[in-house]
Amino acid sequence: MQPFRIEIPQADVEYLHDRLASARWPGELPCVEWARGVPLGYLKDLAGYWRTRYDWRAAEAQLNQHPQFISEIDGQRIHFLHVKSGQPGAKPLLITHGFPSSVAEFLHLIEPLVNPADGQAFHVVAPSLPGYAFSSPLSATGWALGRTALAWAELMRRLGYQRYGVHGGDIGAGVSGMVAGLDGEHVIGVHVVTDPLTAAATATFLPGMAGRLDGSDPVDKLILDRMDAFTKEGSGYLAIQSSRPQTIGYGLADSPLLQLAWIAEKVHEWTDLPVDRDQMLTTVSLYWFTGTGASAAHTLYEQAHSSDWGVPPAVPQGFAVFGADETVRKLVPAPDGAHWTEFSRGRHFPAMEAPAQLATDLQAFFGPLQ
Repeated sequence: MQPFRIEIPQADVEYLHDRLASARWPGELPCVEWARGVPLGYLKDLAGYWRTRYDWRAAEAQLNQHPQFISEIDGQRIHFLHVKSGQPGAKPLLITHGFPSSVAEFLHLIEPLVNPADGQAFHVVAPSLPGYAFSSPLSATGWALGRTALAWAELMRRLGYQRYGVHGGDIGAGVSGMVAGLDGEHVIGVHVVTDPLTAAATATFLPGMAGRLDGSDPVDKLILDRMDAFTKEGSGYLAIQSSRPQTIGYGLADSPLLQLAWIAEKVHEWTDLPVDRDQMLTTVSLYWFTGTGASAAHTLYEQAHSSDWGVPPAVPQGFAVFGADETVRKLVPAPDGAHWTEFSRGRHFPAMEAPAQLATDLQAFFGPLQ
């Protein structure tokens, strides 16, 4: 394992600013707002902020406050944060981001986990998924969830953690569940986050799910409507990345506007609490400076073409549902006795939307586990 610091050359920062200043903008039809993608006025304002007011060096310094390392696992370069707590009884916790995200999603979550005012403390390990940010370049095909989960188990072994918890959302939830299933001897529990729209979107990929729902039942009808809306209107980003990742990759690698719009659209659609604009732009900047929009897309392709979904975890399971409603209990396969917490606000990115609430729920779940 090699210590690592983020040090983006100033020439790369200036090149980004130059590209944003000379961007070519498309026209826009009247009155469509968000119905056909990111509105022109919204993206012009956000791009202008990214170019003239967002401070990459401050974000870089904030990330570099946390110890970072690089290790090669299964032929793949893996970047991770490893932030140890000084509090007695701290438990190792492996946390995994999803798409379109990065370890910057956890910037406001790490401190309350590592140094809580009271309650359970954690040693936090936060890897960048293979092909994302500094876990690049992507070394080979085949980096779906199962291979990533095996790499994470090996990472925790190398760090000397004999017993540890796992947590994640989106892709990170899938990876965490697989780690718990594959390395149950060492995992004390698995905690994941979800929300009604994510649960409904996931249900569209489950064979026979629509046939198991009764359209005359109000809750089932709401689920079916959400599944249909995701299929018709919300899955375009996933369809192209899971079928033609190389093609969309050229645009993501070459155009900062496309990379910005690609992520900003999902943050807008998948949140209902304010997200710090600078924190979001740190994730966008990580994709841009490392040129990993394409390789992140390739990992979505890998999972779409994989039949490996792991084995069900046999360890304690915890679920935090943000923006909860009556549909999620029907869609999330929580075993009897599982830890279950519902929050009325927040959605797909709770580590950015509601980090204090998420930290408290992680403490409540993992605190009693030995």
